[in-house]
Amino acid sequence: MGQPVTLIRSSSPRPGIVRFELNRSLTGMGHVRFRAGDEITADDPAARLASRLLEAEGVEGVHIYGSVVTCQITNGEGDGLEERISALYTYYLPGVEIPSDEELIAMVEG
Repeated sequence: MGQPVTLIRSSSPRPGIVRFELNRSLTGMGHVRFRAGDEITADDPAARLASRLLEAEGVEGVHIYGSVVTCQITNGEGDGLEERISALYTYYLPGVEIPSDEELIAMVEG
């Protein structure tokens, strides 16, 4: 459950760069950059996505501007990155119990 992010993957003339154009903006008009090994402390959508992407093998850096995500890949083709991006807003995965209406109301009122 949730809203999958749709994307278009495109290559760059520079080797090792992969670009994704998303159907939603993650940063507004701001640029954000993340490098492998950086401590990501923010909890906004761009930071959460960068954290997911940097966990993938071979991803050295992530740059996000609006709805464009650019990944610097050191080896391979960056396989599996599309799935990490499209699942950004998927909250209930198979096997996870969805809360009932009463439980959701109790969380808001409590």
